[in-house]
Formats: sequence, structure tokens, C-alpha cells
Amino acid sequence: MPNSTAPKNAAPNSTLTPPGDGHDPYAALLDQAVSISRRYLAEIPERFAGVTPEALANFPKFAGPLPTRGLDPHETLALLEQFGGPGTVASTGGRYFGGVIGGALPVTVAANWISVAWDQNAALFDFSPISAYLEDVVFSWLFEIFGLPATSGGCLTTGTQMADVAALAAARTHVLRQVGYDLERQGLFGAPPITILVGDEVHVTMPKALAILGFGAAQIRRIPVDGQGRMIPSHIPQIAADAAKSLHLDPASAPLILCVQVGNVNTGACDPIREICEITRKHNPNAWIHVDGAFGLWAAASPGRKHLVEGLPLADSFATDAHKWLNVPYDSGICMVRHRDPLRRAMAITAAYLGDTDKNREPMKWGPDSSRSARAIEIWAALRTLGTEGVAELIERTCAHAATFAKDFREAGYEVLNDVVLNQVLVSFGDDETTNRVVAALQAEGTCWCGATTWKGRRAMRISVSSWATTPADVDRCTRAILAIASNLK
Repeated sequence: MPNSTAPKNAAPNSTLTPPGDGHDPYAALLDQAVSISRRYLAEIPERFAGVTPEALANFPKFAGPLPTRGLDPHETLALLEQFGGPGTVASTGGRYFGGVIGGALPVTVAANWISVAWDQNAALFDFSPISAYLEDVVFSWLFEIFGLPATSGGCLTTGTQMADVAALAAARTHVLRQVGYDLERQGLFGAPPITILVGDEVHVTMPKALAILGFGAAQIRRIPVDGQGRMIPSHIPQIAADAAKSLHLDPASAPLILCVQVGNVNTGACDPIREICEITRKHNPNAWIHVDGAFGLWAAASPGRKHLVEGLPLADSFATDAHKWLNVPYDSGICMVRHRDPLRRAMAITAAYLGDTDKNREPMKWGPDSSRSARAIEIWAALRTLGTEGVAELIERTCAHAATFAKDFREAGYEVLNDVVLNQVLVSFGDDETTNRVVAALQAEGTCWCGATTWKGRRAMRISVSSWATTPADVDRCTRAILAIASNLK
């Protein structure tokens, strides 16, 4: 196979021979993996942004009957390089703008390699002291970035979806405890009803997180939003009161969880947190306010954008990703709670081998996972390498690129549908059919990759600038490619 560094005489399953007596089962394979990875990363700046039909057609080469006798491990890695690499999207590069997908900072890729080599189970301090210790360090730094008390709590998860689940589990425990119900002892069946308030532009993962926790659609009430998707706080008291009265509960004390959104997935708009917290607590002091901020929460790290999340520390819990705007490898979700006790109660786990001391951090007592990877290593590497100024610069730079895209589209005569306040740009190229054709043609052309969305009943190209690797030259190159396609399709 081309580019294979496999020794001709490699023995099948040689990696099953434990190290010793001069035998190193890792050395040649890791050298080959490093070569493959370096070639891939070197090609990223100029490669096709998406995946070609030819690459997709080669996927069956990975299939076939399971071998009876194991095959050469070097051949396995070469197969991944030859047919797997072309089947990846270039999201770690500077010209991928689909979803809200960050790249991976070089130091986090290197830290990830070390983490994999360490192969730590981050469930308990005894299983991996360094993993548990780094989680404490990482959360102390995150609390500082987001303006939370040092006494806050948190856990690391797969992504914002599960961070929402963890935070909302804490919220459920807290609001039921406020009305005298012990959820951990009595269970959810028979519990007092809880009302959930969300904005009308809530992200699709939030209802899923709520469903995992046992909340049905009938318990979720939607708050109207403005033209950019921001929740309108003045509607909260009446909708919350109506929900409580329908359950024959006192609106001033009924169990209530309100989910705020910062970083609308289409527009980047942020709900007005301070006003929401003040209005909600005025009418129901026991309400729990959760902030869903997969990428938008990081606006707090930027002096030029933090006004968008003003009042953030007034909320009770927060969910975000490190694998989006912090540009840490997948997967890396973050849950934080201003009051640590509800999270500890919701995530409690006991066993004879766990011990009963809080001398050290025991990660599995804070989050939904037990055995898992040591996610704190890459986050620690990113934060230590960037520092507060570097994180702020990363946010500002990508937002500036988004603003440049928007300016260039407007100057070319196309309509930008959103106020570009963060890193999201929605552009229409005329009617819905034309916009869809532009998006499809761009994905086939490969200079960059952007997806399509529907916003306020109109189709739009959605550009999300989330990668540290995006340069002004990338923005100019991609803009020219998009405008050329749009012009040819007129």
C-alpha cells in the first residue's frame, strides 16, 4: 500500500507479545502512527474540506469477514491512512465551517497522544492520581474564567449534551428538595411536578437531555424570543405562573427549572442572563437557572464579548464544550454548578472500594461516567498554553473572521440574516432553492465546507468560525470561492 512504513517481515499479532527481553511492541507502530499523523496534518491546509465521493466509495475496504487469524498491525495502520484519512472531513483545518466544530490546538493533540499512552482510567483518584488532580486544577481555572466562586463544583463529560444532563440532574434534586422531597431516597415516581421553561429557539439537544431525566414535552413551556432568537424575559412570570396554577401549585414556590441559552446555534445570540435571573427569582426565589452554552459560554473569556453573557454568575449551573471554541480534541464536555451539593447528591455512588473520604477528588462521584478517559489532560494543556489572554484572543480572532465574512457578503449584494455578534453567520443567496444549490455546489467544490439551515422560515448557508487554524487568507479564499459559485448559479 502507498505510504506504508510497515516492515516487510512483521509478524501477525506481534503486539500481543508483552514487552521484555528487548522486545518493544510499541516502537515501530508508534513511529508509523506518528508518520501517518504528521502527513495528515501537513496536508490539511490544502486538502479538500469535505469528503469526496471517491473516498466514500472506498469504505467497503474496511469491511469483509472478521479474520480468523490476526493480520499485520502495520498493514492495519496503513489501511487507515490510505482509505480512512480521505474519509475524514478537514475539521482540524482552517476552512471547515460546518456545525460548531473547533479544530485541535497542536499542544492538545500532543497532550492527547500522551494521555492515550498513559491509558488512565479517570474514575477515581486511586486509579489515576494525576487525572483527578488535573481535574481540580482545570475547574479552578474554569471557575476563574467564568466568574464563578471557587467553591463551585463540576464534572467532565462527553459533550454539552451530557453536561446538560448532569447539571439538570442537580437542578432536579435541588428544586425537589426545596419543597421537602428527597429524590435520592424516594425516587422520581410520585415526585411533585417540575415545570421546565426554555426559549422558543432552544437547541434540539436540550429536550433530549430533559427526556433522559424523565421530563416529558407537557412539562416544558416555551418562552417567546426576539428576532435574533433571544428569550424575552418579560414573558417569564406569566408563563411560569400559568404552569404552576395548572398544577394547583403556588407560583412563588413551585418547582421550576429555567434553561437559558448563550450562543444560538444559528445566530450566536445570547439570552439576557442578568435580566432573566432577576425577573425569575423575583417571582420564584427557589427556581434553578441553567445556562446551556456549548460555545457561547466562552464569550465570558473575551473582554470584547463578555457583555453578551453579563450576569452569568447569577445562574446556578452551566454546560459547555472544550472541543468547540477551546479547540481541544474530541470529546470534551464541561458541567459546572455554583452550588456543589446538589451535583454531589445527584451523582452519588457508593461501594466498598470507593472509600468515604473527600481528601482527594473522586471524579466518578461528580459526573455520570465511571470509567472514562482522562479528559482533563488536554483541557489543562490548552488553558496552560493559552493563558487568559490567549483564550480571549482565540475568541476575538474567530469572531473577527465571522464579521469579515458578513461584511464581504453584504458588499457583494447578498443578505446576511443575523446580527453577527459571535462566530455565526447566516447568509441567503436569494430564494431557498438557490441557497440550497450554492451550499451543495460549495460542498462538492471543496474549498471550504459550510452547512445549510432554516432560520425564520428561510434557508441560509451557516458559517461557524470556530478553529484556531483559520487565517485571514482562509477567509478571503473561502469568500471568493463562495461568491464565485453563487455568481455562476444566478
